[in-house]
Amino acid sequence: MTAPSLNPELCSALKRLRLGGLIPTLAERLELAHKQNVPFQEVLLMLICDEISRRDSGAAERRAQQAGLDPDMVLERWDATTKVTYDRRLVAELCSLRFVADRRNLTILGPVGVGKTFWGHALGNLCCRSGYNVRFSRADALLRSLRQSRMDNSREALMTALVTVDVLILDDFALEPMGREESRDIYQLLVERNGRFTTVVTSNRDTAEWIATFDDALLAQSAVDRFKNNAYDLIIDGESYRPRLKPQLEKAGPPPAAPVNKTPLPARSKARA
Repeated sequence: MTAPSLNPELCSALKRLRLGGLIPTLAERLELAHKQNVPFQEVLLMLICDEISRRDSGAAERRAQQAGLDPDMVLERWDATTKVTYDRRLVAELCSLRFVADRRNLTILGPVGVGKTFWGHALGNLCCRSGYNVRFSRADALLRSLRQSRMDNSREALMTALVTVDVLILDDFALEPMGREESRDIYQLLVERNGRFTTVVTSNRDTAEWIATFDDALLAQSAVDRFKNNAYDLIIDGESYRPRLKPQLEKAGPPPAAPVNKTPLPARSKARA
């Protein structure tokens, strides 16, 4: 089927209305509608739905990029054959994002390499597709940013952004002890976000072990108790997932044989008698 060419004035008008995304497929859509005698209202609805889908997809990509999420770590790319165990019913519930709508928290716990970070990114990308604003950060990087913000007087603005984002994902939390100011920062984040927004934390340590990483045990107990009693716990156990991500050369045939030099050798001169 050969699609008709579009009127240049129509293309110009669509671009002025910021509907230029319709142009690449518009001719084919119109030709198909003409051949199938589709009513004008249905054609218009189809084109509008195309534009809505395109804009939603673009907005989700921008949100994920601003959030610091890895675009390759999405649910569709999880290797279901990996030898790890987790509660699949809980995963199905988490993927519905009802826990975000209900302002619940989530801990993703397990040993090194089982896919905790992958699931943090994957759920973050899913939230972005659903219109939520997300921020992903390693815990140590976040604490460095807060420490730097004290030096340039931007802490209040940064803390406000962290406290009010729809979904905050802290990766590799509680790996090492925190100082006095770091403990207070985490206390403020966990307490002020609790019940208002969703916080996702991945960690190699159980929540009971987090308290020992705080500088102040009382602050730690207050923050961790609030957080964990409003959180789902996704426990992942098994073999490391990372070897599946290790780059490898593709299998190839035997290396080509070395070229044979077909240039004839010069004849040896006979020795004189």
